[in-house]
Amino acid sequence: MKSRLLAKYQPLVIAAVGLAVLPFVVPWFGLTVSTATVIVVLTIAALGLNMMMGYAGLVSFGHAAWFGIGGYAAALAQRHVLPDQIVLPILCGMAFVALLSAIVGAVMLRRRGVYFALMTLALCALTYTISFRWTAVTGGEDGLGGLRRGSIGPFSLDVQMNYYIFVALVGLAALYLLVRVVHSPFGHVLVAIRENQARATFQGYPVQRYKLAVFVLSATVTALAGALSGFQHYIVSAEATSIEFSGELLAMVVIGGMHHHILGPAVGVMFYILFRELFSIWTQDWLFWFGLIFVAFVMYLPGGIVGIGARIRDRLRPPPEEDAAMSRRRIYQGLPVPEFLRPQRREGAVLEVDDVAKRFGGIQAVNGARLAVESGQIHALIGPNGAGKTTLFNLISGAYAPDRGTVRLHGRPIHGLSPDAICQQGLARSFQITNLFEGLSILENLRLSAQARHPGRFNFWRDVDSYTQVNADTAELIRFLGLEGIEDIKGRDLSYGGQRLVDLGIALASRPQVLLLDEPLAGLAAAERERVFDLVRTVSSNIPVLLVEHDIDRVLALSHRVTVMNQGEVLVSGSPEEIRNDRRVQEIYTGKGAHALAGRPPCLVSGNEVVLSAQKLNTFYGKSHILNDATLEVRKGEIVALLGRNGAGKSTLLKSLAGLVPPKSGSIIFEGREIVGLPAHEVARLGIGYVPQNRGLFAGMTVAENLELGRLARTTESRGGVVWSEERILEMFPRLRERLHTHADYLSGGEQQMLSIARALSGNVRLLLLDEPFEGLAPAVIDELFDVLDRLRADLPIIVVEHNLDLVLALADRVFALERGEVFHQGPAHALLTDLEYRKQILWL
Repeated sequence: MKSRLLAKYQPLVIAAVGLAVLPFVVPWFGLTVSTATVIVVLTIAALGLNMMMGYAGLVSFGHAAWFGIGGYAAALAQRHVLPDQIVLPILCGMAFVALLSAIVGAVMLRRRGVYFALMTLALCALTYTISFRWTAVTGGEDGLGGLRRGSIGPFSLDVQMNYYIFVALVGLAALYLLVRVVHSPFGHVLVAIRENQARATFQGYPVQRYKLAVFVLSATVTALAGALSGFQHYIVSAEATSIEFSGELLAMVVIGGMHHHILGPAVGVMFYILFRELFSIWTQDWLFWFGLIFVAFVMYLPGGIVGIGARIRDRLRPPPEEDAAMSRRRIYQGLPVPEFLRPQRREGAVLEVDDVAKRFGGIQAVNGARLAVESGQIHALIGPNGAGKTTLFNLISGAYAPDRGTVRLHGRPIHGLSPDAICQQGLARSFQITNLFEGLSILENLRLSAQARHPGRFNFWRDVDSYTQVNADTAELIRFLGLEGIEDIKGRDLSYGGQRLVDLGIALASRPQVLLLDEPLAGLAAAERERVFDLVRTVSSNIPVLLVEHDIDRVLALSHRVTVMNQGEVLVSGSPEEIRNDRRVQEIYTGKGAHALAGRPPCLVSGNEVVLSAQKLNTFYGKSHILNDATLEVRKGEIVALLGRNGAGKSTLLKSLAGLVPPKSGSIIFEGREIVGLPAHEVARLGIGYVPQNRGLFAGMTVAENLELGRLARTTESRGGVVWSEERILEMFPRLRERLHTHADYLSGGEQQMLSIARALSGNVRLLLLDEPFEGLAPAVIDELFDVLDRLRADLPIIVVEHNLDLVLALADRVFALERGEVFHQGPAHALLTDLEYRKQILWL
């Protein structure tokens, strides 16, 4: 405990020593005590800016506005209300900025990212203009002069050393405040917002309140520096609010270092002052060279000067590889469920969804969905790709507000509430893609979630380690999850299985009364799947679970009740055995065994020439292993179908072939050339055309302009393939000729799909990759597009992913079936098309 206390207050000791020696060190560089005072003032301003940028991740391009406003407010207070005083005018300036920044921040913080940053820049420009032109109040271009430092007791602040001591003590007090904030629950939430704002929201934190609070804190501390600067120079001028000065403050923070140490900005200030004072002796263009150094830090050393030490330390002591460690860990075996995860048992439905609907533009994502999760149950939500499962999850958890319908938790309506409010009501969720605070340790990830339901979660003064119950619950959960001994490892350094476990732990730590799990088994190795499977089953005895998972075998073995969705609607609900034997459920996964277009004879491959051969592809999303030694072969004149359940890796395989998601290992030979490692645009220029599931059209451009863009990067010759002129394309798609000058966003869904394929053909492609080309199309359009693709096989091979099995099997010559990223079956499509029992044997349970 003593060592942790010393570590927390180490910055204060370093700062006190530095402030004590600074006025005696600067003369070595030919500088004066006045320059030492400037260094301390700028350090206070940089520390204020760093609270926003380094801790909350809010980038400000115009922070000089608060520096200048604080100076003007203090100066006006002394001249008109508090003559011959210095402390009270400074406090008045800070209070005025705190109030003004609260009003301004409430408006500006409605925008995020670059829009927020640009608004701060506009605020700075506006402040500078007012300062420069409002002569009656600010003194205009002459500035607001005549300030007096006065004295404190027998010490005259007009003496430079006395004023330096005063500023140093104020700076030390400001640093003490910021250290307390950083180590408080409030400060830890700020870091969480910087790392992953969406996750912090779903943990139960009202993110906008925290951002507004740190905005006000940052502005107020910077205003303190502005007031001290005004009394340092006896005048406040418009230059204190200039965009140039804002850029200099930003550069000091970045060069010093934002994340690694609270005193990083102080190092940046020292670097800036010394560079300016010493380098300006040699050239008047010192700011140009400083700008180059700033750019170099942004590009190559984003951690700043203090981050160099952290990088060296990480090189000498790399984080441990957790892949092997996680596979050997015992998870909760023999351990009871933590006490805080045993809420009072209630009978009946705990979560009720009634007639919920959501539309996105012209797409009805969810329509009249109904389900009820009972106490003590695992309720599974399954369905094919595009069924609306994740959208329904998002409607329940507050990511979207439903267009109609109700969602009740323990009888209380929660639809329309924000995600943080829903979490506070007792509903927690995990995410399909692991969603951690990657820069924080396992302990901090879980403690942040446990803290979210504590009354002191907004406290900015009390130390986070003093919340004994929160820390005890976190430690108990760490033991239960089998993470004891590695709790200080950062989220980014965990194996994918470890990240999945922590993601689930974050949801559990918030003491949920209902738990929503979105594909908790996705991407896990066999041993990890078993552990998470058992974990969910154990927890469900105390906390009801609503589960979305594509491993249907596992779902039916785990769940008490199953709801099946298809095309945005609930198809059926029942017991696992009822769902397993339900003909309608079987049909949406394996088809009916017939299709109106299936009467034609099976297509025969015209030759044995291999156009593309993919061998042992391994592709990852982050640490999630998606493709596992996947192998595929496409011959000239054939259409190949990729089959498999949701999450099997079909779309990822297409993206790997197109160069959009480069494989980590394996080989792809296209027309005799190795293309693994080539960027996507070079793969496209070689003749592989990719049509994504969302079509990817340029909505603001016409049909003709979309086709023209498809031709721009193509090779001038087709190298033995078909030259797809505009006339030939329009012959293939006559509808597009009629709509040639219509913008793409005004086309029907079928016309948009035709245009996306036509645009790919415009590049003189010799292999076409199609991801769900028939999704959402009317039957007549499907028939028309089917005929087009059937004719296309004579000119180029096609690889197609399509969840309508009857349709794609009628179209394809051969199939490759995937499960968990591995090809487990390949063969002729006709056998699966005509023999439904054989199809179920391959593709059902």
